[in-house]
Amino acid sequence: MQKKSRKPGKAIPKHVRQPSKKRTKKSAVTGAILAVSGVCVLVLAVSGLLFGAIEAAPKPVQGSAAQASSTSSDASLPSVSEPAQPTVQTVRFSATGDNLIHDGIYLQAAKRTGGTGYDFAPVYENLKEFYAEFDLNWLNQETLVTDEIEPDGYPQFCTPAACGQAVYDLGMRVISMSNNHAYDKYAKGIEATMRFWDSMPDDVLTTGLWSDETEIPILEKNGITFAFLSYTESTNGIPTPDDAPAHVIYTSQEEVIQSQIQRANELADVVVAGMHWGVENSHDVSASQELLAQKLADWGADVIIGTHPHVVQAIDMLTAANGRQVPVAYSLGNFVSAQQYADQMISVVMTFDVTKTTQVDGSSEIGVTNVKAVPSVTHYDANYANIRQYLYRDYTEELAAQHGTRASSGRFDLAYIREVLTQTIDESYLQWD
Repeated sequence: MQKKSRKPGKAIPKHVRQPSKKRTKKSAVTGAILAVSGVCVLVLAVSGLLFGAIEAAPKPVQGSAAQASSTSSDASLPSVSEPAQPTVQTVRFSATGDNLIHDGIYLQAAKRTGGTGYDFAPVYENLKEFYAEFDLNWLNQETLVTDEIEPDGYPQFCTPAACGQAVYDLGMRVISMSNNHAYDKYAKGIEATMRFWDSMPDDVLTTGLWSDETEIPILEKNGITFAFLSYTESTNGIPTPDDAPAHVIYTSQEEVIQSQIQRANELADVVVAGMHWGVENSHDVSASQELLAQKLADWGADVIIGTHPHVVQAIDMLTAANGRQVPVAYSLGNFVSAQQYADQMISVVMTFDVTKTTQVDGSSEIGVTNVKAVPSVTHYDANYANIRQYLYRDYTEELAAQHGTRASSGRFDLAYIREVLTQTIDESYLQWD
């Protein structure tokens, strides 16, 4: 940034005297003598005064006049501001698969307290630091959560409220409840589980049980707004209870889903669709999953998170009708469960970055980048004892050798886990460490 400067004026310094006027002649001799004498005296006097004045006078400070002038000049110049820059906001996001609480898990939680309550913390504690790295953590809560109904396991689940508190303490803030077990305890179960989640802190958002299909769940984080939608393929043959306070939306209700996605795009920067779909215990993505995923992307979903098959399925990047790139994880697998087969012990946490770039004119762009799949392992000892979760990077051959699944599956080791994952998910997405 250039500034104008002024040169200082040529004023005569105060310590330099101006020359005196000439005297007139009086007589030839006298005048000459007097003139000579006077001149001598005058010269001596003037010389003394001039020398003294020069010695006594203060020395001028170099550049002081220029500096004063420049300062005055600078103050009078208008300030020039830097050009405005775009604003960039980012959210680190994780999505986790089925929190499927079999009776063995809650019975172990009860045993830890001596029967006075439930302690689920050891199930999840190995991943607490991992989830703390993210701004938003999403979870498919596969079972109803409440203390109003007795706990129950397969096939019609109900989970103690302490488990809901444990996943909250783990860092989960977005809870998807649309799945095939949503109606396991009929209207009473729906009402009770909704009441439990409503009692949790205000930073918890639930989705998937709809009292009003026009009300889109919205959450703001780091200046970015997210809309969360969740749908299920089935409810295990149980129809929507007539007296239920809320209901699921089935994946077959495409007009409703399209309408919700379009409405969500009007309200939020990012639309996340949770899809409980696919064939149980199959690593293959079905044609119906692929077809619906493309429709979701074309309708305006920005991220698609799949759950239900109990095992991992592929991750892909779809191109929407408007050219957007939309990541889809067809199945994240089980997060926590007491199922018996080796590949049911393997899951991934889908992670990605959401970036919002706002220009000075107010327009903005959203990017979903750095999509990864972080492998995790459900471990239990013989006879399903001590069920707990590990990241693959923390899992060891020693633990794998002790895994209870070996009784039914035979092989279970680190190489097997890698084989299952690399045969299912493109290695460019897998993040091992």
